[in-house]
Amino acid sequence: MRFVSGPRNLLTDVAGLRVGNAHDDKLKSGVTVVLCDVPTIASYMVLGGAPGTRDTDLLEPHNTVETVNAVVLSGGSAFGLDAAAGVQADLREKGIGFDVAGHIVPIVPAAILFDLANGGDKDWGDSQPYRALGKLAASRAAENFDIGTAGAGAGATTADLKGGLGSASAVLENGVTVAALVAVNAVGTANVGGTASFWAAPFEQDDEFGGLGFPHPIPEGARDVVTKLTPRPAPGANTTIAVIATDAKLSKAAARRLAIAAHDGYARAIWPAHTAMDGDLIFALATGTSDVELGVNDVIALHAAASSAMARAIARGVHAATPSPGDLLPVWSQRAGA
Repeated sequence: MRFVSGPRNLLTDVAGLRVGNAHDDKLKSGVTVVLCDVPTIASYMVLGGAPGTRDTDLLEPHNTVETVNAVVLSGGSAFGLDAAAGVQADLREKGIGFDVAGHIVPIVPAAILFDLANGGDKDWGDSQPYRALGKLAASRAAENFDIGTAGAGAGATTADLKGGLGSASAVLENGVTVAALVAVNAVGTANVGGTASFWAAPFEQDDEFGGLGFPHPIPEGARDVVTKLTPRPAPGANTTIAVIATDAKLSKAAARRLAIAAHDGYARAIWPAHTAMDGDLIFALATGTSDVELGVNDVIALHAAASSAMARAIARGVHAATPSPGDLLPVWSQRAGA
């Protein structure tokens, strides 16, 4: 069972999806939007203890609405949920949404991460910036987009390095593509024991996050629990939020199972993951553009590739982060001496 990355090594290797970023350098925060070219089967899974979400109940497999028009990943803690309203405004202007009694309602679930205490200027007064950032990100949606210090990853941090926006893709032997997009803002660390090596190293392809492998020997204390928690941590003060997508034909329930499987990528790439103070969430999208229906063995391969792609995306997001004035943490390249 081998996987190769897609041509872009981005979420948009899944046909039918586009991604847009918008962020404010002074704010040290931003928004990432995944737009679906056509209404797309969607579900989700939360495994962190402190999530912040909008319109995720409708993604439960037993609920009525099967498809979404977009999903939003945003910084800004609860304030960032306004970003979805900006995306809705952009889509409504284009006549895109769920037709209810002659009214167009864009379906735009959202999840947020906490980046308020990262050194950025959050004194925005009466005008919260996230609705405007959401609309701008939607207007920029394209097949190519930046990773690292961009979009929802612009202000993200881990325990000891800046986080960032990451993405990776994998193509299965049957031609199905699965890809991940993630804003890495974890309680824990993506790197092994204060080194420049990544926990996700066994899954790396083509030196996509430095090609360092695991350090040898594993340094003393690498398995110690190092977190960015303060003595009195606030729920929601962290969170890694993501999208896993495929061009296979899946039901809403199967999309839920895909989101569950992709969470294994968190556990492979972040130590510790899924803590009570993380709001770890993954949206799952199935465009069906490949027209491939999966057998049992195909599903196992899909889930393995989803976990691998998510782990790689996490490492790529941290690896690609760039320094900015006022940062409270170094970036990976500074640690690596690059």
